[in-house]
Amino acid sequence: MKLSDFDFHLPEHLIATRPASPRSSARLLLAQQDTIRDQCVHELPDILLPGDRLVLNDTRVIPARLNGRRHRSSAQGPVSAAIEATLLDPQSDGCWAALIKPLKKVKPGEEIVFSDDFSATLDRVADGQAFLRFNLTGEDFDQALEQAGAMPLPPYIAAKRAADEQDKTDYQTVWARNSGAVAAPTASLHFDDALLQALSARGVEFTHVTLHVGAGTFLPVKVEDVATHKMHAEWGCVSAQAAADIAATKAAGGRIIPVGTTALRLIESAARSGQIEPWEGETDIFIYPGFQFHVTDALMTNFHLPKSTLLMLVSALMGQDRVKSIYDHAIADEYRFFSYGDASLLIP
Repeated sequence: MKLSDFDFHLPEHLIATRPASPRSSARLLLAQQDTIRDQCVHELPDILLPGDRLVLNDTRVIPARLNGRRHRSSAQGPVSAAIEATLLDPQSDGCWAALIKPLKKVKPGEEIVFSDDFSATLDRVADGQAFLRFNLTGEDFDQALEQAGAMPLPPYIAAKRAADEQDKTDYQTVWARNSGAVAAPTASLHFDDALLQALSARGVEFTHVTLHVGAGTFLPVKVEDVATHKMHAEWGCVSAQAAADIAATKAAGGRIIPVGTTALRLIESAARSGQIEPWEGETDIFIYPGFQFHVTDALMTNFHLPKSTLLMLVSALMGQDRVKSIYDHAIADEYRFFSYGDASLLIP
């Protein structure tokens, strides 16, 4: 398989920069058997069956993008530079890995000030990443970050507009509870409380798992031979209760439907033995055509970037030719694409 096998042309105007409102009013492309139907997310209770189980990623996105200033004395007097930092993940030594722009403007030991009482010192640089040691920890850090930080919108949205206060609501799922992601599980953004209640009344069941989505989800694939691509690692957890509930649904003949590629990657990581098991750790699972699924029966997901690992994942589930026809239909019918875009329900 070549990277070019996963390329397609997407008109610029189909990239969504704001989500549908209300959330469940987004369009839903239903691909089942050989058919494609144009529906809406709020119609899910009419599409799903009693006994189906939706697997939901309950990670919470942190406002990981910070704007600050570095101050320094020079022969010409005091100078300062604007610095943008995007936090990636906490380290065992208390530092945060981060991407800094411009990295060359900051030297180890220098302080970056984000607000009157919130700052960080550059501890070290390795492999193009900065490691920041903040002046606050615990709840004090969380509160300061909430005040000073902005949502880390995907590059294709950030290129069109800056993040604002509305994104702190829009770019968070209604069931988010475990902080640690720097990107949202975006298929889950289509759900609101009314839809969850309607699905529950239909007899659809829910299982929560946690995968802290990293900035690596947006990294491009740079190798032409797809099989040689190295995936980024992300921390996840499937509890004993979650594994037992998923196994019980499978045994009863119900369908397991992860909402989003992050939930799918996690449960398949926990099922490499052939059946779902409790699991916790870092996964760098790479799903592309030829992959053997052990628990996933269908997938709800948004529409993905050309040449991306996520497009390869849906191609593994549905088949490359089928995905091409689905995407051709979505583009022709002007579905909205990417993180704030419309959804698809893919049933092999």
